Parts: sequence; C-alpha cells; structure tokens
Amino acid sequence: MDIYAENILEHYRNPQNFGKIAKPDISFRDTNPLCGDEIEIQILLNGDRIKDIKFDGKGCAISQAAASMLTEMVKGKSLRDVLGIEKKNILEELGVQLSAVRLKCALLAYKALKAGVCTHLHVEMREE
Repeated sequence: MDIYAENILEHYRNPQNFGKIAKPDISFRDTNPLCGDEIEIQILLNGDRIKDIKFDGKGCAISQAAASMLTEMVKGKSLRDVLGIEKKNILEELGVQLSAVRLKCALLAYKALKAGVCTHLHVEMREE
C-alpha cells in the first residue's frame, strides 16, 4: 500500500481540529528534529474530559494526518482514558506500514498529547 494512503491524504488536506484554543488548560509543543515536523497540542477541559482539542504546527502529510486523527480519537475522553491509548492505536488508525523515520512523524502528536496530559496530571510518562 502506498505510504500516502487515501485516509492520510484526506486528513492532511482537510485536517480536523487544526487551530488554536484561546485559553487552553493543557498545551504542549514537540518537534521531530530529524525532519523538522512541529506539533502543538492544546486542550480545553470540562472537568477531567476533553471538551475541545486543537493542534497547530507544520510537517509532512504523515505527522499532520496523525495529529488530525488523534484529536478526533480523543475528543470527549477523560484524561485517564487518553493515558490508556497506545502507539499501536495510532498506527492502526493510519493503516499503513511505516519506516523508522516515518514512525517518528506518525507518533509526534501522540507524544505531545501524552506529555501534556502527564504534565497536567503530575504523573510520570511511561515509555512503551
């Protein structure tokens, strides 16, 4: 299957939840120095649930599409539920095989989301 599968291109061309939140409860920025991708995840909470989530940044189709898919996946979930999401969930959502370099692109938003939530909850981020 081509690396730029149709679902990836659709999310890249028409990203869901792209933008900024005026006063986010959680904000975390991360970069992939290998390729220059940048992602900032911003979350607005309602109690412990994600009321709204946005991402901003720049990068390749894989990183931007993965951020779009991830934000759709977690909207409405509790922060504890977000901590239960694993790398494999994102990779399944993307639906394509990725090289090691592209894997870092695909998981950039995931890493930023997890780091932001862990920082907010004052819990240690676990490596998978």
